[in-house]
Amino acid sequence: MAFLRITSPHAQGSNRTQTVMLTVLLACLPGLAALTWFFGPGTLINICLASLFALGFEALVLKLRRKPIGFYLTDGSALVTAILLGLALPPYAPWWLVFVGIGFAIVIAKQLYGGLGYNPFNPAMVGYVVLLISFPVAMTQWAIPEALTSDAQSVPDFLTALKHVFEFQTLSADAYTGATPLDAFRQNSGLLLEDLYQQKPTFAHAHWAGAGFEWVNLGFLVGGIFLLQQRLFTWHAPVGMLAALALLAALFYDGGSSNSAGSPLMHLLSGGTMLGAFFIVTDPVTSTTSNKGRFIFGAGVGLLVFCIRTWGNYPDAIAFAVLLMNFAAPFIDYYTIPRTYGHAQARKATEKQE
Repeated sequence: MAFLRITSPHAQGSNRTQTVMLTVLLACLPGLAALTWFFGPGTLINICLASLFALGFEALVLKLRRKPIGFYLTDGSALVTAILLGLALPPYAPWWLVFVGIGFAIVIAKQLYGGLGYNPFNPAMVGYVVLLISFPVAMTQWAIPEALTSDAQSVPDFLTALKHVFEFQTLSADAYTGATPLDAFRQNSGLLLEDLYQQKPTFAHAHWAGAGFEWVNLGFLVGGIFLLQQRLFTWHAPVGMLAALALLAALFYDGGSSNSAGSPLMHLLSGGTMLGAFFIVTDPVTSTTSNKGRFIFGAGVGLLVFCIRTWGNYPDAIAFAVLLMNFAAPFIDYYTIPRTYGHAQARKATEKQE
């Protein structure tokens, strides 16, 4: 008996959810290594705690929803949310800060909407924004890099860091925290950029954008290029975000006056820029579906990041920008409908389907 084999116009591959999530975790390693090298073991502790809390919250909600716990826990989505939030939090954040952030990310931003694939907002960014608004002091105590520590004081070792995280030992905030490069620009009081770079140690010990932070961003850039090479996402969203941010920074750079918003390199290699560009805006669930839509989505994030950094109240604005564009994603999708297979032109949003 002969069988007629019919092939569909859809490519099949091995990128199942678990494989994709594990690849994303692997791509985070260069950025994590740079964070650990320059800022100590605090981020590693954040990630370990966030992972444990995320798996616990996920299992609890799945049990309440009467869903198969093992099946959903092994897809890796909860771990990715945990690691992205752990990377974004300040090193040596107290354990309860991680607990609250992960609780909102997993329970409210993800499971409340039905789980993976149904959440309209990026869970890690929801958790981050909740923490930033609720606990602004704890969220702005970012560790200083090893290059800026004195001979008598260095970044905490692993045991000291654990004691601080679990509040068994309190470290002097002035001894291990300091202003980030973006904070330094926000606090600039009439200095020319040349003078600011000379007076602020974070710039004096850096090449382009701030001691430690520039290498962390380059680490996430390497991871992002790896993900692009693996074809886990297209280039449209990250390029749209980085291009919009760099273009606006160039337009408002004005040669380095006291009113300057900073150079393009400073914006690209400070804060969570590369983490946001390659690991946040590329989220297929909360972003847009067409390539044109992804580019617009990314450009919107870059525009909002620059505006909030320059004229808003928060030095780094990745989380706010992403959540605002998550709101706009359905609208963008509505007007960037891709061409239907077998048709020469894309259908207009206002056109009725036959």
